[in-house]
Amino acid sequence: MPFIEALGQFSYRVGAGNFCLIHVSLVPVLNVVGEQKTKPTQHSVRGLRSLGLTPNILACRSTKELGENVKEKLSRFCHVPSQNIITLYDVSNIWHIPLLLRNQKAHEAMLRILNLKGVAKEPDLKEWTSRAKLSDMLHEPVRVGKYTGLSDSYLSVIKALLHASVACHRKLCIDWVPAGDLEEISKKENTDNYMNAWKLLKGADAVLVPGGFGDRGVEGKILAAKYAREKRIPYLGICLGMQTAVIEFARSVLGIKDANSTEFDPNTKNPYVIFMPEGSKTHMGGTMRLGSRRTYFQVEDCRSVKLYGNLKFVDERHRHRYEVNPEMVEELQRAGLCFTGKDESGERMEIVELLEHPYFVGVQFHPEFKSRPGKPSPLFLGLIAAACGQLEGHLKKGISNGIINNGNLTLKPFRAINGAKLPNGSFEGIHCCNGKGIRA
Repeated sequence: MPFIEALGQFSYRVGAGNFCLIHVSLVPVLNVVGEQKTKPTQHSVRGLRSLGLTPNILACRSTKELGENVKEKLSRFCHVPSQNIITLYDVSNIWHIPLLLRNQKAHEAMLRILNLKGVAKEPDLKEWTSRAKLSDMLHEPVRVGKYTGLSDSYLSVIKALLHASVACHRKLCIDWVPAGDLEEISKKENTDNYMNAWKLLKGADAVLVPGGFGDRGVEGKILAAKYAREKRIPYLGICLGMQTAVIEFARSVLGIKDANSTEFDPNTKNPYVIFMPEGSKTHMGGTMRLGSRRTYFQVEDCRSVKLYGNLKFVDERHRHRYEVNPEMVEELQRAGLCFTGKDESGERMEIVELLEHPYFVGVQFHPEFKSRPGKPSPLFLGLIAAACGQLEGHLKKGISNGIINNGNLTLKPFRAINGAKLPNGSFEGIHCCNGKGIRA
């Protein structure tokens, strides 16, 4: 394990007082007697020591707080002072973890080991504490539909939705809908899946179509965009989700029935989405348009510019090979599809909106990666607020200045946002549970 050797060499080079090793280990609880077992941690620490690494702090994961006798036992057999043994036990929501660490003085242990005692300030977690308590008060049940893919691939999007829903005082619920089940072919092959998918979509108060690669489920995503546009349901399309919205608009509004992307049909006669000229079709990874890129707003009175605080431009992270065909932009805009954000050249479309729609936004970049607790992505916040009927109120109360005041809790929701790869063939729908919760 080269990284273990590297850590050992590093700790030796920098010396004591410049290196702090925190070892996270499991302390299981026997259900029958409720006894906390320390053997797994003892063995893992012994293994680390045999590799030349000695933990300074033990972070013990357990279902309940460690007893003092358990701490003393770990301290004696692992050669770690008991005040340097931290319990990471189950809490009502993950935002309590920093408070848990603070209450057990984990920061003091680290400062002591690194000889920084008296240098660093005490952590100010008042706002964080308010947010953790707020999350506990959102008791509407979470309803998550079964999803057979790897949900970790959606993690950044899920977290961005969670940050936004808490800012709007709503409980987030997610129903995963396989986009392929929305397609006509599914109606013939598996009617039950088809009916269930459409039931979920029609019950949604908002729809999110995330990014992805390939053509699996793309026709279902186009249908989801069509439904959201026609029924005036709040919609957010990310990367591929923006491209499918453009294709749907060309097909339904312009009447170009075979409008498509060259990603899905290389021989299409109406390529409204094309492969970027500077890209490579034979090499992956670094040949994509990656990283932070600047987007300049083109319209002053639109949802996106207001959500970003009336800035002239924003820097967002990208990950794509295909883009809206610049030659089709004028035609689309004449029909009512407004490209409110472009790159520095003015040739690459970054944000698209329907200005007369309650909330219909597509972005080429990935806004979810810059979302943080207390600083939710502006576009995710807009989506959730629109689903709750709060968008206009938030805009009037100061969302354009980056501050939302909900009761006694003041949250500073944004400044920029960004991305993650998501599995193909799925999108998210976000529903409002009688004004008390958000179901997605």
